[in-house]
Order: sequence, then structure tokens, then C-alpha cells
Amino acid sequence: MRPTGRALALILVAAAWLSSSFAARAAAPAPVVGLHGMVVAAERNAAQAGLAMLQAGGNAIDAAVATSFALGVTEPYHSGLGGGGFLLIRLASGEVIALDARETAPAGASRDMFVADGVANDASRTGPLAVATPSLLAGLALALERYGTKSLAEVMAPAIELAAGGFPISLRHVRVLEAWKATGLAERFPETAAIQLPPAGLPIAPGWKLVQPQLAATLRAIAREGPDVFFRGRIGRAIAADVQRRGGVLAASDLASYRPILREPVRGNYRGLEVLSFPPPSSGGVALVEMLNILEGFELRPLGAGSSASIHRIAESMKLAFADRAAYLGDPDFVTVPTAQLVAKDYAAKLRARMLPSRWHRAPWTWDRDEVAIRVAGPGLGELPLPDHDTGREAPGPSDRQGGSTTHFSVTDAAGNAVATTQTVNLLFGSGITVPGTGIVLNDEMDDFSVAPNQPNAFGLVDVHGTNAVAPGKRPLSSMTPTLVLENGKLRMVAGSPGGPRIISTVLLALLNTIDFGMDASEAIAAPRFHQQWAPDELSIEAGVPADVQDALRRRGHRVKVAERNWSSAQVIVIDPKTGWHLGATDPRTDGLAVGY
Repeated sequence: MRPTGRALALILVAAAWLSSSFAARAAAPAPVVGLHGMVVAAERNAAQAGLAMLQAGGNAIDAAVATSFALGVTEPYHSGLGGGGFLLIRLASGEVIALDARETAPAGASRDMFVADGVANDASRTGPLAVATPSLLAGLALALERYGTKSLAEVMAPAIELAAGGFPISLRHVRVLEAWKATGLAERFPETAAIQLPPAGLPIAPGWKLVQPQLAATLRAIAREGPDVFFRGRIGRAIAADVQRRGGVLAASDLASYRPILREPVRGNYRGLEVLSFPPPSSGGVALVEMLNILEGFELRPLGAGSSASIHRIAESMKLAFADRAAYLGDPDFVTVPTAQLVAKDYAAKLRARMLPSRWHRAPWTWDRDEVAIRVAGPGLGELPLPDHDTGREAPGPSDRQGGSTTHFSVTDAAGNAVATTQTVNLLFGSGITVPGTGIVLNDEMDDFSVAPNQPNAFGLVDVHGTNAVAPGKRPLSSMTPTLVLENGKLRMVAGSPGGPRIISTVLLALLNTIDFGMDASEAIAAPRFHQQWAPDELSIEAGVPADVQDALRRRGHRVKVAERNWSSAQVIVIDPKTGWHLGATDPRTDGLAVGY
């Protein structure tokens, strides 16, 4: 769609305004401007698929569903029909819905299934036992049916075209394939390698065209026959049969009985702005609001973004929130989760009291072997014992498959609808399994459960009290944190990211950089990141954090670990309150795209 003369003039004015406004901030590219709406995704073709829906008169929900299906084709290592996700939807009316399309444990799963005799150490991460019930399609179909304006066939058309006709892979895609091949899983799962890797003799190089005819046929069947062909028809039967043939427990009845859930978002208030994020079984919304509540008691702006003083305070809030994650969070349909207490302002005040100014010279509490417990001071909350280093596995560093596990995209439209969606197959190419004849890559979401108390998963996360233990039909605890920010009831920000537990800290930093430090959307997600998740007790930082800041953090008592690579792929939209323009930014660490209209 070509812009009208008036629209083109406005775009040029916007470009001039951005050029002058951001001239002094050359570290990040200027945000992309949309006068009516925006799609921001980690892969270019998928962003264009969403834009096509907006340009064809669809709303943000139509665009989001089209983007989601397309990402399942162009980022099959991150997400797709074999996985699940969370959709945080704001309607033009102001209603906000948390649509839970998280995978569930099969009916044949059991609490101790991964610690039984004869079960491989990596069974929760690789192979048939790792597969939870695929669920993303159910969530997308429900969102489209209730809140969209277009048909399933219309929103799936771009994904079908990308799967059937193929697309040239990007440099980022190349690096993902190289990383996955280096794990040895390509040899273990030749059916996946045959589709996802170039034929023998051809290098993995940018521009190689990935064509997925079997996935195209699957998508066509869903577009033609509806989701039932997947959940209660021949596709679902093929998925279950292949998993069981390999020794897994997923059954056709698990797919047939799956239902997405509409939940109330977690709500918080930070410096006069309303923050809405995803509730349990996500840990992201609770942890995000808890950290913001703690930090609201400090003046961060005078400390400066990226200073050791501001990083110290923010990292300690992360540590406290992640300790609560380990103790209290799980699927609320199976365990009691004290969400209201954890996100209460008075609880945050008690946690903040542990970070008294007189103690800024060191991290206020650590994994001191002489300290047998930390006091969680919230109303009705009790003792949180520290993980025992002498039992179970040590908390690992980042998995060699951790970085490429999830994707996020953000969408807005002219009417005021917005969608923040994070979707996943967990680790790179999930379980490794591609179901023959379907092109569907199956998740390894069972590793997001806890195998045993204090025994870390692939991301080093622990579960102190067993609230996240495996149970039939249960949803594993997630870190996905799709988030909306409102000002005076009007949409101001749409944000989210992949990255395992670093999703939570990435979203937190995006909000703080924007709200406290006055950065634009692009600067906010380009700034160097840091992460502290309580277990293991280390402050992970990107290499872009200056050496003198690193040294100052060590003097404060932090165990600083400089990451070998940068992480996450935040996708953010900020609505300018004065002009109403949609300002989109895609993470420079990846090769995504922000497109406005």
C-alpha cells in the first residue's frame, strides 16, 4: 500500500523530528515510526506478514496471529505448531486479556519420571519424554475467533507461502544452525537435520533457501479444516504415534483434551504508570512487578544508567524476586500461588529494607554456606531455605542451546488494540524431534518443570518446595513476560523478549531504561544488559558493561561473570503521548524488523 501525499508528508516530518531529537544519541538507531500501527518481530518476513494484515484492514490481533504463524516457519528453532506461548491482548475498549496457550504435561507424566532408574540425564531436554502437549495453535485460534476480524485461512496465508516457497536464511539463522549442529543433535535427529540444514556438500551460509513443503501441507490442512485436524484429527494422531514410537508418553487424548485459558493479567503501578504482565504459570509478571515495586523506593535517574550504583540496586531486586520465584511460583491450577502478596507494595517495602543505604558496599545477601535460610518478610510468607550445594547437580551455566529457544513480537494498531506475544519450543529445536510427514518440530517443555527440589534445569533455575514439580495436565512454570504499560488509561508501551530467565531481566531493563533513564525505545533495548537470578549466585553481564563498572560491582560483593555472548531479543513499541505515533524498535543483537504503517 502506497502512502497518500498527506501520509507521506507526515512520515517525512516524523523522520525529520526523529533525526533532530536523537542526534545526540547515536549509540542506537532511531526507532521506526508508524502513524497508525506497528509490528516488531525478531524475523523480517514474519514482521512483514503482520504488516500485511494491518494494511489489509485487519486489527492488531489479526496481525499478531499472522506474525505468529510466520515465525513458526521462519524461526522453527524457536517456536511453532509444536510449542506453546502466552498472548497478552489489549482491546481498544481497554480490556486486557492474558491468553494462556502454555503446553501441559501429558496424562502419562509423573513427578519422578526424570529421576527414575534407566532414564537418561538429558531426557527432560531431548527426545520423546521431553515433549509436553503442543498448544500454540489453540491459543492463536481462540484469539482470532474472539478478537480478530479475519479468517484463519487469511492470516495463515503468509506462513503457508513462506513454507512452500521458501525464504533465504539470515546470518542469525546461520549462527543458530551452526550452534545446533555443534551439539551433535543433528546426527541424533536426522529427520530434523534433513529439513533444517543444507544438503551435504553445501555450506550453512546466508542466502540458502529453506523450503519446508511438509510444514506447508500441514498449515494448509489447518487453514482448510481448522484446528480440530491438529488436536483431534490425523495430525494429532501422527504426533502422538511418533512420540510413543520413540518411547514417550504423549497421547492423542492429551491433544484432544487441551484447552487454552483466559486469565487476569498481573497488575502493578510504577511511578504513576500502570504495568500489566502475564500471571502464573508465568513467573515473569509477578517477578517484574515485584522488582519494580522494590525499585520504586529508589531514585535511579540521578545514579545514571549503567553505573555500578544503579546496576547494584537493580541486580539486588532481581535476586530477591528470583528467590521468591524459586519458593512460591507454579501452575495456579495445581498449587496455591501468593500472587497478591508478592506484588503488594508493603511486601516490596519489607524487601527494600534489606537493601539499606548503609549496606551498599556489598550485596546484602548471598549463597553464604553459613547462612541456612533467608527471611522472606512478606505477609504470610515463610522461610526460604537456600539450595544445598552438596546434593543434586550444581546449578549449570547457560546451556549451549539456551540462547535460541523462544521468540517475541509486539503489535499495535490505530484503534488502540495491542498484542504482546512470547512463544517457544523451549531449547533450540525443542526436543529435536520433527514428526515425519508434518514438518512439525516438537517442544522440550518438560524441562521447564523441576526434576527434583533444588535440582536446576537447563537455565539454572531451581524449585525449592516442589511447586513446579511434574504432574499430569500441569503447565510448567515459565519466564515469558509479555508486558504492556499504560499511562492515564492509554497505551504507552508494548514489550517482551526471549531468553529463558533472562526474559524477565531484559523486560525490566527495557522498562527502566525508558521510564527512569529517558531512553527511546531503540536505546532502551540496545543498552548493555545484566542479570541476577539468585541461583546460581552470580551477576551475569554483557561485555559492553565498562571494565571500571565491572570492578566497582566486584567491590560491592557481586560475583561478576562476563557473558561470552549477548543475550535476548527484545521487541518494543512505545506510543508517543504527544503525537500518538507508534515508535518501534527491534533488538540490534538479532536481525529483526520494526515496520509501521
